[in-house]
Amino acid sequence: MDRARIGGLTALRGPRVITLVAVQFSIVAICMLTTLLVALQVQHTSIREETGERALDVAMSLAELPAVVEAVGSPDAGATLQPLADLVSESAGVDYVVITDDAGIRITHPVPERRGELVSTDPSIALGGETFVGTEVGTVGPTLRAKVPVWRDGVVVGTASVGILESSISAQLEERIWQVVPWVVGAGLFGLACAAGVSLLLGRRFDQLTVAAQEFETQRRLASALREQTHEFSNRLHVLFGLIEVDEREEALDYIRTLTPVDSLAAAPDLEETLADAPVRVRAILAAASARLCEHGGHLQADVEIEDRTGTGLAFGDDAATVLSNLVRNAVDAVETQGEHGVVRVAIEEEADGLRIQVDDSGPGIAPELRDRITEAGFSTKTTETRDGLEIPRGVGLGLVRRLAEAHGGALVIADSELGGARFVATLPNASTRADADSEAASTGRMDQ
Repeated sequence: MDRARIGGLTALRGPRVITLVAVQFSIVAICMLTTLLVALQVQHTSIREETGERALDVAMSLAELPAVVEAVGSPDAGATLQPLADLVSESAGVDYVVITDDAGIRITHPVPERRGELVSTDPSIALGGETFVGTEVGTVGPTLRAKVPVWRDGVVVGTASVGILESSISAQLEERIWQVVPWVVGAGLFGLACAAGVSLLLGRRFDQLTVAAQEFETQRRLASALREQTHEFSNRLHVLFGLIEVDEREEALDYIRTLTPVDSLAAAPDLEETLADAPVRVRAILAAASARLCEHGGHLQADVEIEDRTGTGLAFGDDAATVLSNLVRNAVDAVETQGEHGVVRVAIEEEADGLRIQVDDSGPGIAPELRDRITEAGFSTKTTETRDGLEIPRGVGLGLVRRLAEAHGGALVIADSELGGARFVATLPNASTRADADSEAASTGRMDQ
């Protein structure tokens, strides 16, 4: 190469390096700004969702408290509920808690002068028995609020409204922004410094074209290798799909073991064999409970006499799965502290008129005087949190089981178990049995007339 050409390339190298550095700086700056904007949007959305869920949880918990249900509509409701509203507002970190009667008149409000007045926003949704979550402008300013109905004996007797000021949300967003900005700016500056260093380093090398060509070849080979691996992975997925499609579970597990060092997760082989023909939901619920018991040394026994016949009234559906899951979870909670002596026994039987689910445990049992109350909403035998003399209930699982059973025309019966703890028996009549019962009741009614 002659000196004139060398001199020309040398003269051009400076502008090219400056151009390259400018382009890289621009790309890094754009990426940094884009990342910052996306992060801010994600944080904004996340904060609003978290705030709305928190307000809704507080409002629903407040509306279900027996003290609130009983006091709404009474002459001294304000004196009873205002201290409770102040306590909930302070402990939950919300800006206001308002409880109204069935006419939308405020019983509680953080500003005393506002008590006894009609609420400033439309209460019709909550008074109609539905839940509202959204932003409205009230007496304390724009707030993200949740409104829920207060039910008593199946009738809406008032509302519970919980709000968080938009200014509080903005302050929280600003706080998170200042937590994110230093990282984004730092990463951007680091990227810019690296880009500048790389550009200057490449600018000093006269053979940068050769280096670029070599890098391109390396990337080409890497892309080719990745395509081969992707093709191989796709073939393996096809094999697994085929094995699962023909219900060859063991073959599928063996094939996975040839690809990666994993082993079966079954902690109780006897239970796995017992549940081999059980519906998949039953297997999943009992396998999870068994694994939890095994961690504490206990064990689960099962006797399942049911086939999952979808399309018939005896299919093990969502309600049956919910009932079984709640009963088993309560039983596991009751025996966890017993270690190797903890036993939970589950029996699921398909009867002529539906399903019978029985769960026994070796726990402390349920006292006879509590059996009628334990399925009431807001009642629990577990430790309750007490603040200023106010007990906040925890459990709702057994109440849900009772409601589901009764919705199917069945029942939940609580008794003593031969294992030493409690026995829960839930019956879930199938659709045809309920239809026959309704038809018989209608016929009886016509005959009486």
